[in-house]
Amino acid sequence: MAQRPAAEAFFLPAPNGERYCLYHAPAEGVVPRCALVYVHPFADEMNKCRRMAALQARAFADAGHAVLQIDLHGCGDSSGDFGAARWDTWHADIALACDWLSRRQQAPVGLWGTRLGALLALDFASRATHPVACVMLWQPVLNGALYMTQFLRIRMAGDMLVGGEPAAGMQGVAPKANTTQAMRTALAGGESLEIGGYLLAPELVKAIDPITLAALGAPGMPVHWFEIISEAGRTLPPAANNAAAALRERGVDLQVHLIAGPPFWASQEIVEAPLLLAATLACTEGVAA
Repeated sequence: MAQRPAAEAFFLPAPNGERYCLYHAPAEGVVPRCALVYVHPFADEMNKCRRMAALQARAFADAGHAVLQIDLHGCGDSSGDFGAARWDTWHADIALACDWLSRRQQAPVGLWGTRLGALLALDFASRATHPVACVMLWQPVLNGALYMTQFLRIRMAGDMLVGGEPAAGMQGVAPKANTTQAMRTALAGGESLEIGGYLLAPELVKAIDPITLAALGAPGMPVHWFEIISEAGRTLPPAANNAAAALRERGVDLQVHLIAGPPFWASQEIVEAPLLLAATLACTEGVAA
């Protein structure tokens, strides 16, 4: 049996710089049954999920699929600073990746995203001019505004450790008033805020805030939602269950997979969720050409 080649790293030219990519091809002579673009998570969650993303990409390639991992603008090893990142630019990056992959492999192109990357992937698929073969969501963010508020709380936690005073770079936030509301007021006034080492632009927050998973998708769109649960037998949390119901009401061909495993996107140590890897790979049988 032919072995698949090593992952190919390269920089993909973009209108505003280059995007670092990692291409996982199947074994030589194998015609991919599907091709997937991976949309990574937001900020530090991207780093915590690298191990799982790499393991899944290799598993896909071993099974005869093609995968393109792309670092979005301002993220990872791609051009630009995080503070210059914009939602629409990330959309353009995904379109660029899909176009490259469709030209490289004659196979249906789908999207696979994690956390906010899952929300971004489904948002892209909902607006794409060409149909997306499938969308795979790993622990998707349900509500953009709530997620952004939770991200802002990282700054609050950090400031508590240094006596409640805002650290350098928090323009627009008065001392001892470093609440999420104060930070949102600063953002609304056009200030960029440093959160956990990432410069957060008001334009990015404004674009993410109104997006909800329940409002995305299109009739007939195949979507696989993978939700990590603490132990077998658990059900979807109420908010997630409501979002799933809304997607189905919109006609989305949704399948929800409840997988027991650790919250690898939020763990202090790098951890693996092997059951998630196996379940994700299994669902690609339905998107084969």
